[in-house]
Amino acid sequence: MAFCPHCGNPIQPQAVVCVRCGAAANTAFVSTGAEQRDWLTMVLLCFFFGVFGVHRFYTGHRVIGIIQLLTAGGCGIWWAVDFLMILVGSYRDADGRALVR
Repeated sequence: MAFCPHCGNPIQPQAVVCVRCGAAANTAFVSTGAEQRDWLTMVLLCFFFGVFGVHRFYTGHRVIGIIQLLTAGGCGIWWAVDFLMILVGSYRDADGRALVR
């Protein structure tokens, strides 16, 4: 599996253009998925800095991260839900990839 170098969307290795963002999928620069996020890093970021949305920025959810930053993690509720989702393994990054354990 290969990923678009511009948006990280999964693409076919022989693809010419990314169907998500339209960027040229030059196979010399196609990512192999090395940007997958680490589960333990997410647990620690969410536990210690979750009310500031730091874990959301780490996974590429920038808009939601800003909202969590401004609302103190949704008054703690949004932070708790995210933390539980990370612990049980159902949290995904902005490109829909699971966290690596």
